[in-house]
Formats: sequence, structure tokens, C-alpha cells
Amino acid sequence: MKETVTDVLLAALARAKQKGELKLDAQPAVLLETPREKSHGDLATTLALTLAKPESKAPRKIAEIIIANIRDEAGIIEKAEIAGPGFINFFFKQDRWKQTLFEIDAEGAAYGLKNVGKGKKVLVEFVSANPTGPLHVGHGRGAAVGDALANLLSSTGFVVTREFYINDAGRQIRLLALSVYSRYQQALGNAVPFPEDGYHGAYVEEIAQGFTKLHGDRYLRVPFDDCLDIFGDYGKEMMLADIRTDLDSFGVRFDVWFSEASLLKDGSVRRSLDELLESRNCYEQDGALWLRSTTFGDDKDRVVIKKDKSYTYLATDIAYHRNKLGRGFESLVNIWGADHHGYIPRVQAVIQAFGHGKDALHVVLVQLVAILRHGQPVPMSKRAGTFVTLRDVIQDVGSDAARFIFLTRRSDSHLDFDLDVAKEQSRENPVYYVQYAHARLASLMREAESRGIAVPGKDGVNIALLDLEEEQNIIKALAKYPEVIEDAALAYEPHRLTFYLQDLAGLLHNYYFKHRVITEDTARTGAKLFLMKQVKTVIQSALAILGVNAPEKM
Repeated sequence: MKETVTDVLLAALARAKQKGELKLDAQPAVLLETPREKSHGDLATTLALTLAKPESKAPRKIAEIIIANIRDEAGIIEKAEIAGPGFINFFFKQDRWKQTLFEIDAEGAAYGLKNVGKGKKVLVEFVSANPTGPLHVGHGRGAAVGDALANLLSSTGFVVTREFYINDAGRQIRLLALSVYSRYQQALGNAVPFPEDGYHGAYVEEIAQGFTKLHGDRYLRVPFDDCLDIFGDYGKEMMLADIRTDLDSFGVRFDVWFSEASLLKDGSVRRSLDELLESRNCYEQDGALWLRSTTFGDDKDRVVIKKDKSYTYLATDIAYHRNKLGRGFESLVNIWGADHHGYIPRVQAVIQAFGHGKDALHVVLVQLVAILRHGQPVPMSKRAGTFVTLRDVIQDVGSDAARFIFLTRRSDSHLDFDLDVAKEQSRENPVYYVQYAHARLASLMREAESRGIAVPGKDGVNIALLDLEEEQNIIKALAKYPEVIEDAALAYEPHRLTFYLQDLAGLLHNYYFKHRVITEDTARTGAKLFLMKQVKTVIQSALAILGVNAPEKM
């Protein structure tokens, strides 16, 4: 609907300009919004107010000119009214709204999935947890956001690659190795001190036990530096296996697992920095190598090689993003914890230093999650030692509830996740509320089948019989679905789908409570079943994008 009305308005402006009624030195942006009040129509625009200053005319006068030049060739507009200081409100013909049902019936699960991406290659990098401990709930929220976003982009015409960046180089891996080494030595009677800043969770003891089963006492009393790589590689692989298991149970799978260590081993870091030196985007000063990031909007230049000749974290990130761009991706989406906000300008500078536009990188920030039970913070995980793990949450409430609830807020806003609410069978539990709507519709279809009532097709249904206000509200919500999908994809905001689903489920439950679907009126029953079939299709489609099941029974 928005596209059609936008075209109608642009054509009206062109006519007004041709007649000399408006100057239109520059074509204005046409913004359309859905009014909160039904009395204000189905769509509204502030176009006349926007044009008031450049046209030197009163907004209402401009609105009159626009309306006078409207030609509704699509036949969807019932009327257009001027409101307030110059708003234009559009009211659509009810028959046009109802055509949406035929579109859904014909397109099925593909309804609303426009080819917005047109084959554009996108790399979505998310989770990317250090392989030094179990995934915590923050990682879980990032996994839900990243996977749903990847699904959303894939369903709208983008060619998406999902990638996990393994931070398997540097101090954290050495510390994991030392932690496992210490527990291994202690278990075999060698009372070596445990590192003060080591990883204290029970999982370290589990890794040490596995190492002992594999190697016995072969490394007992062997100096740590002589077996660092053995313990580091083993610990890393055990943690990666653990991470993969948790992600798999969460329904998240990656196309690529990219190793940070590989960038150091194959010389990519050094080559990347040499390239920036050659392009004069890096320079040497005070014995260190600096990225000239202020050239690209950062507040200060950044060190990439320290005086002691060791690399900073930014150095490997430079090589990693150079690698991403070299693989032909047109857009890079990084999903990071909110504490990385200040790191964004640095990486944007890197992207530009390699000759790409700043907008080739889009960073989605994910805020912290507070896990609650009975309104109180949940104690930390015994296994992790310092936080609540994603595994704990999945085992408690299930993958569907966890994924959906992680997506019920903007990713950059704090989220309180109440485990009790996630298990309630009530309206307070958003995933139950939506899944129950789908299950209720599936039950309705089974009931109709058991009574020998078939859901009519396009040629056998009289949609004019859908004349209840609640039915019209549902149809309008279904018509809005393509717009929700497109806007969510372009804004990188999959949470918009959970908002939409909760609203649609609310309309469905309200309708179901007030009105019977299957009645003695055969024609009206057929029309209602036809409507319910389309609601079921849209709910199932949206849940699939979120990675949440659409149950047939509950």
C-alpha cells in the first residue's frame, strides 16, 4: 500500500509542477505513516508541511493542490482528507484490503518476502565468543539476533553467509591453557598454584579430566612453556565443541568458523599493515605503528604495533576485515556486545582505509540480559562460575522461548528475562501467546476437516462476507506484513517481527473470543476459514524467520 500511495503522490506532484502550481526545485522525500487513530485514515503524510517553506505556501494550500492532482489509477483510495495544519490522510477501499487474502493464499510462505537485497552478498558475523568458557546469556541474545537477522536478510533477497570469528590467539588462550595445566597438575598431585586471573569455572576441571584420560601423566611436572600449545589447543577445541553443542541446541549454525590465529600464521596481519603503510594510512611514530584513523572520522589515531613489536587487537581486526572485503562481500554486518560501542569508529576507519565506503559496515549492538526468577536475579551458574549460561536457560525454558524473548526488545536496549514468565501459559508469556495463536488455528482447521468442511479456494470464497470490524483489523494487519518485513530487513531489526506477531496474535485471540468461526452459515464459515488460513500462514512464516517453531498442538 505504501508503495502504491507513494507513486500516486509523486505523480500528483509531477502534475502540479507541470501546471505551474508548485515549483518543486527538488523532489521531496515522501514519508507515509500509519496513524494511531483510526479516524485519521489508513496512511498519512506530512508532505505538504515539508513543502511549505520551499514553496512559500501555506501547508493546507499545498495539500489542496496535491489532492486535486491525485489520480488513483490503482483504485485503492476511498478518499483523501486534509487534517490539522496540513496532514493528508488516506482512507482505502475495503475491497482492496481484502484482496490481500488472495495474495497470501497464492503466495503462501513467500508472501511479503520482497527481493529487497537483489542478490547482494552480506556477511553476518555474530556470537564470536572467546573459546575460553561456556556461552552466557549475552551470547545467547547475540545468537538469536544474528540468526534471525540472517534469516530475515536471506528471505528478502540477500545472499547471506553466517560467520563465527574464533578469538583463538593472544593472552586469553594462554590463560586458558595455564588454567587447564594447573588443574591437570593438581589432579595428579603436583600442587602448582592456580593463576589469580585464571578461569575458575568447573568446566576447566572437566577439560583437565578429559586431558588426563587422553594423555595420562605424560605432562606431569613438565614446565608449562614446554607444553603450552598442547594444553592451549586441547582446551580451545574442547570449548569450541561445547560452544557448537549449545548453538546447535539453540538452532544456530554457521557457514564459516574463521580462526583469528590463521591470520597470524599465514602472514595476513603483516601484509594488511604493509598495504596500509604503502597507502599512507599507517605511519611509524615513537617506535610504534599507528593507523591514521582520524582521517576517517575517529577521534584519535590508533596503535596497531606496540613499541615491543607485539600486535594490538586492532591489528588482527584490520587483517580480518581486509579478508572479509577480499571475499567479495558488499556489506558486512557485525553483531557486538554494547561494550564495543567505542570500537565502531576504528573499524569504520579500517573499512575506509581499504577503499570502501563507511556504509559497507553495519554494527548491531546487543545489550546485557538480566536473568530473573520470581523477579529476583538468578544465581550464577555452578559450571561457569561467574555467569548464567545459555545452556542453563535453554534447559529451563526451551529454545523457542529463549529465542523469542531475546528478540522482544531492541537489541541495544537492556532486557530482563524472567524464567517464570517464559514458562507461563498466559498472555504474559509472549512466545506462548503467539505460538498458541498458531496452534489454535491449526486446531480450528482440524475441527473443520472433522466436520467435512473444506477451506474454500479463491474461486469459492465470498470475502465480502468478512464485514466485522475485527475481521477488517486482522486483514489490515496481514496487509502490513510485507512492509514490516522490508523495514525490518533494511533497518537490521528482527525484533520488529516479534512486535508484529504479538499484535497479530492479539487481534486473532480477541476475534476468536468474540465470534464463532464455524457456524450454520456455510458461506460465512467458508470466508472466515479462508481468513484464518491466511493468518496461520503469516504467523508460521514470521516465526520461521525468527527461528521459532509454529506448533500444530499445545
